[in-house]
Amino acid sequence: MNIWQELKKPIFCLAPMADVTDAPFRQIINKYGKPDLFFTEFVSADGLMHPEGQDKLMRELYFTPAEKPVIAQLFSARPEKMKDAAKFVASLGFSGIDINMGCPDRGIEKQGCGCDLIKHPELARDLVLAAKEGAGDLPVSVKTRIGYNKNEIGRWADELLKTEPSAITFHLRTRKEMSKVPAQWEEIEVAVQKAKGSNTLILGNGDVKSLAEAREKVAKHGVDGVMIGRGIYGNPWLWSERLPTTKEKLEVLIEHTNLFWELFGSTEKNDELFGGHTKNFAVMKKHFKAYVNDFPGATELRAKLMEAEDAKIVEKIISDFLV
Repeated sequence: MNIWQELKKPIFCLAPMADVTDAPFRQIINKYGKPDLFFTEFVSADGLMHPEGQDKLMRELYFTPAEKPVIAQLFSARPEKMKDAAKFVASLGFSGIDINMGCPDRGIEKQGCGCDLIKHPELARDLVLAAKEGAGDLPVSVKTRIGYNKNEIGRWADELLKTEPSAITFHLRTRKEMSKVPAQWEEIEVAVQKAKGSNTLILGNGDVKSLAEAREKVAKHGVDGVMIGRGIYGNPWLWSERLPTTKEKLEVLIEHTNLFWELFGSTEKNDELFGGHTKNFAVMKKHFKAYVNDFPGATELRAKLMEAEDAKIVEKIISDFLV
């Protein structure tokens, strides 16, 4: 089964984002406006193949049936580890595997992963082929950028297309540009032309904040789909295209926080699922910032939430505000 070929085009999916698109957040989005396709946070293939690392990283690979179709995103600079990790991930019920070749984090790049692979096309190709070998029938895709220090989407697309991935998503900035400049959407047309006649879909990513904008990008640039990242912050209703009230936003923030605590806090469920490997509650702070803005009293409420240490405190703070 190739989920990329089965989904109706254009495909509108949620971007994988570390410490953002975890299982609790995906469950919230699934409930209030589901995308065509979910991705996990990125996971180290090397760590996943280490006995101690695997236990901890299962948190990032956890999903519920309601979240399907969901794709696991992996990163590595070692084809043998990528192959083994892809085989393991395929046994977990995912709909596909995506390889991260776009993360600009220096720690990730020092491992020869993420954006660093743009400078090493032969290794990048080997990683895709290794993932395909390990994944069996599961499709393998790539998420990357348009270049490292300069835009070289044509050269880079040619290299990746040699491995016949099911899809390539281009974040339409270079590694050097980070997110400091507007996404260069006109450049995606180069990759679209390169991929014509192949079985590889081309998706774009960058600065899209709504489905209306996503549809405009498809119509203008001919992409097969759009991946939305930061546009989802504080807005689980993005795919349902409805505007929530302030009360609804805060009630869903409580729901989101409770889900996070149930899965990743010091709870019986966490012990059962992940052997006590919790996540720092501070991860929720970026969500507090996203949900709590643009209404009277937001600044004061947000300041209180940033000091909260668990879900019960968050619920009390918000409930008192809503009285």
